[in-house]
Amino acid sequence: MRHGVASHRTVARGTGTDSGSQGSVRTVRPKQAPAHEADPYFPTHGDARYRVHRYELALDYRPVPNRLGGTARLSALAGSEPLREFALDLADFKIGRLLVDGRAAHYTHRAGKLRVRPAKAVAADAAFTVEVHYTGNPKPVRSQWGGLGWEELTDGALVASQPIGAPSWYPCNDRPADKASYQISITTPSPYTVIVGGKLLTRTTRASSTTWVYEQAAPTSSYLVTVSIGQYETVRLTDPASASGPTRSTPLLSVPQAAYLPARLLPQFTADFGRQDAMMRYFEELFGPYPFDEYAVVVADEELDVPVEAQGMATFGTNHVDGEGTSERLVAHELAHQWFGNSVSIADWRHIWLNEGFAKYAEWLWSDHAGGRTAAGHAAAAHALLAGLPQDLRLADPGKKLMFDDRLYQRGGLAVHAVRCALGDKDFFRMLRDWIAIHRHGVVTSSDFTAHAQHYTAGSLDGIFDAWLRRTALPPLPVNR
Repeated sequence: MRHGVASHRTVARGTGTDSGSQGSVRTVRPKQAPAHEADPYFPTHGDARYRVHRYELALDYRPVPNRLGGTARLSALAGSEPLREFALDLADFKIGRLLVDGRAAHYTHRAGKLRVRPAKAVAADAAFTVEVHYTGNPKPVRSQWGGLGWEELTDGALVASQPIGAPSWYPCNDRPADKASYQISITTPSPYTVIVGGKLLTRTTRASSTTWVYEQAAPTSSYLVTVSIGQYETVRLTDPASASGPTRSTPLLSVPQAAYLPARLLPQFTADFGRQDAMMRYFEELFGPYPFDEYAVVVADEELDVPVEAQGMATFGTNHVDGEGTSERLVAHELAHQWFGNSVSIADWRHIWLNEGFAKYAEWLWSDHAGGRTAAGHAAAAHALLAGLPQDLRLADPGKKLMFDDRLYQRGGLAVHAVRCALGDKDFFRMLRDWIAIHRHGVVTSSDFTAHAQHYTAGSLDGIFDAWLRRTALPPLPVNR
């Protein structure tokens, strides 16, 4: 089957820093989810009256009947008003039991919304827990981009949730700004490997089943939590003693990296992902330290329309592995999202260009660094492409219909290039590193970025941002000052 997710996706958020050559980064606490604000593109998703700071999922998955069941425990904090009722997002599962602070709660479950009324109202600003026991056959959430979320494969499963697919497999407050830590335990038949974005804590086999427990300590948006289940070969990219081919000539990396793929694809994978270690080092040089503990790549044993971005992890399809490096730009794009989109996350979906524009520009930077087309050459090609297409997309608020339009990626990359041309390389890359450092594990908006970038020049960037972000007409091709 083919994975029906939005176009070349992957899945970034601020305050300023002092400017000038002697400027220093200010310490700013990452912003949390705005209170009482629904996402303008998906107003029925999420509940702004509270936020979750931790999810603990204990799940059992049987691939052949595609049966998922288990318990989700959420640790949350009420907002400024008492919670007499609240909502979670969850698709069509059977609810066995639902507790709030250990007491049975009343609930209704319709149209993907689990509405909960605690036995006793949760006080304003109080911590509380929700425990949901559920079972069912997970399937993708329907959307204008096709199915999103949990997808049953020929032999296994994967999760691709951007933007609203997370409720397809667990109850959540499905807002990109409501970031939380996760511990995920999944039990499957022992022949299968389970990969989750995060650190593998334990793997325990009993009889014919194996339980995998992962921890993602960094704050994570619900759509960026992913699972891949399949019969895969494991390649430790950072272990030179491994018998796997790609590691024999690969030096130890600063960031632990592993890959999971069908064994038959190992020779092609070696060629296609052989420069990922160099990408990691180069992006750390440009953007600052990799923001998570490790990075995993999965090649699912299926063809996928596009790679799947997730926190600390990316999933590719067999069609992205041909032994000729055809998809190397996608390898760079997905890796760049770990900084732009995952660590630094958007407050709501209006600001998606902060994810995709910077990941697109990272593709161009890598091409330039690796001896391919220069970033300026890519910008010129993107500009020529956009000049022949309709100019009805407003980058800073594209609307739900156009949020995954290919033009957003290209125009986003050009907007970043325009800022680089205005600032010059030294101040531009200093600005990027500070942006990532200041907003590490936080959430941002387009106005946060424009205010931040302004601190790195004495001149005004208003004209550039107005032309590229707020207007629809294509501005002239940016050139170095």
